[in-house]
Amino acid sequence: MPVSDPIADGLARGWKTYDGSRLEQDLTLETDIAIVGSGAGGATSAEFLSAAGFKVLLIEEGPLRSSRDFDMLEPPAYASLYQEAIGRTSKDGAITILQGRAVGGSTLVNWTSSFRTPIATLKHWAREHGVIGISAEEMGPWFERMEARLGIEPWQMPPNANNQVIRKGCQALGYSWAVIPRNVRGCWNLGYCGMGCPTNAKQSMLVTSIPATLDRDGELLYLTRVDRLIMQKERIVALECSGMDARCVAPTGRRIRVLARHYILAGGGINTPAILLRSGAPDPHQRVGARTFLHPVNFSAAQFDEVINPFYGAPQSIYSDHFQWDDGVSGRMSYKLEVPPVHPALAATLLGRFGIDNALRMEQLPNTNAMIALMRDGFHPDSAEGQVQLRSDGSPTLDYRMTGYTWDGIRRAYQSMAEIQFAAGAKAMLPLHNDATLAKSLRQARQMIAGLKLEPYRTRLGSAHVMGGCAMGEDPRHAVTDSLGRHHRVENLSIHDGSLFPTSIGANPQLSIYGLAAKLSSQLIERLKNA
Repeated sequence: MPVSDPIADGLARGWKTYDGSRLEQDLTLETDIAIVGSGAGGATSAEFLSAAGFKVLLIEEGPLRSSRDFDMLEPPAYASLYQEAIGRTSKDGAITILQGRAVGGSTLVNWTSSFRTPIATLKHWAREHGVIGISAEEMGPWFERMEARLGIEPWQMPPNANNQVIRKGCQALGYSWAVIPRNVRGCWNLGYCGMGCPTNAKQSMLVTSIPATLDRDGELLYLTRVDRLIMQKERIVALECSGMDARCVAPTGRRIRVLARHYILAGGGINTPAILLRSGAPDPHQRVGARTFLHPVNFSAAQFDEVINPFYGAPQSIYSDHFQWDDGVSGRMSYKLEVPPVHPALAATLLGRFGIDNALRMEQLPNTNAMIALMRDGFHPDSAEGQVQLRSDGSPTLDYRMTGYTWDGIRRAYQSMAEIQFAAGAKAMLPLHNDATLAKSLRQARQMIAGLKLEPYRTRLGSAHVMGGCAMGEDPRHAVTDSLGRHHRVENLSIHDGSLFPTSIGANPQLSIYGLAAKLSSQLIERLKNA
């Protein structure tokens, strides 16, 4: 039975869309609300605002793709659906950063894990960063609303063998573990969520909030990069944008000007600060781009006698927070344990080495489990943190500096993952580090991990969670926006994405962004109606 394609169906019904790569002349568009970014924050805001009767224009840098384009092949997916064709890294190249860049943003390619913001994180933001109105009680109704909208509930099927390693190992050791809530309906359990869902089971913005917005006479402008905000005094009067070629690599030379009553930035934790920096937006205390966090991730691979097939089945369904708050909120670096899906192209990079060594590791892929630890950065003054900067051509980069405090968490996470993998029955494990070799016992693994030289390039690091860079808070000396997402110094500008977070959150961030964007958008609607 063929899968319905809501994008193709909507276009056939006459949705109003503009392809920046195909413009034959410059263009001016007018709207009530211009929203930059079509991911969790931007599309959620668009749905709420369009439902309230506002004319909304969504602006997306990347291409428009749909389920008919998602063929479960890594090369085309990475090239067309990710920032910098999956080549985005920290400024020094030491950390790979996975972010979506297509209509639907990172919701199009994430692995569906959907956690509410931890209560400890919300309390920390209120106590240490002056954020108001975001307690668990105040956020609860918004999380409930978005969970119902997007089908978010704990995964009901048994975990695949890759996720079963965490459950089995934690059970054997007496460590806590739990089932991950996923934003899916009618999931086929294919395991290729990171390449776009070919069955539209993933309730990404592509198949939920964006169609809802366009069905209410909203408009979509894609393959268009927002270059800068044009300002007069403390108000934005226009957006200046560039049409991009079909690969989203180079400008076409066509210019697009967008005029709106109100503007929302929702480009994510690197691109939103970059737009403000390119625009020379008022920033007297140098807060834009500061305190950007990643949940830096390290990896551990393990070999089993039984078949794991880490590329098949729901990518993430079991997690452990056993080490997440074990020394309080602001104690030693702590971490969340999950597994990633490991498809062949990704595995060839992650497993490391070259030639015969790499070939032998790849030969073992069907019997390989991979585990990741997400460092909860930003809660301690010695934590690693990043600064968004601009290159000479105006494109953004993230200068993320690791610290001894964070490296200590990386080393302990290697030890924790090895312990769990051997407890689950692994016959050997490999910390993904240039100097590591296969350890065939926990004792051997502990000795090796204790002696590893932890530093950039030697230690394989990545992240799919970019947070901060435009922190919210009531004190304009320390925050870019107030707790309602309103820019402290630009009257008609709001920010509705993960760049608002004063720290990382200690969990996969998509539901945190959905809930916060829903709350902020509803409050914005009331302000605009009463203006």
